Amino acid sequence: MFEGLFQPMHLLVIFFIALLVFGPKKLPELGKGLGEGIRALKDGMKDNNNDVKAETKPAEIKPEVKPENKV
Repeated sequence: MFEGLFQPMHLLVIFFIALLVFGPKKLPELGKGLGEGIRALKDGMKDNNNDVKAETKPAEIKPEVKPENKV
């Protein structure tokens, strides 16, 4: 369905439209904000994945030591 969606010509057209809509001064700020947002999302996913792994880590089972009855 989405095969060949992001070909170089398509990306150039999208960039040109974004340049017309936002202007040359605002476009780098938007790119920076998008990059920071993606980075924060990745970091959040890593932290969440680490938390889930820590919660699902099996606890160490220690053998019970029964006292011996000596008479």
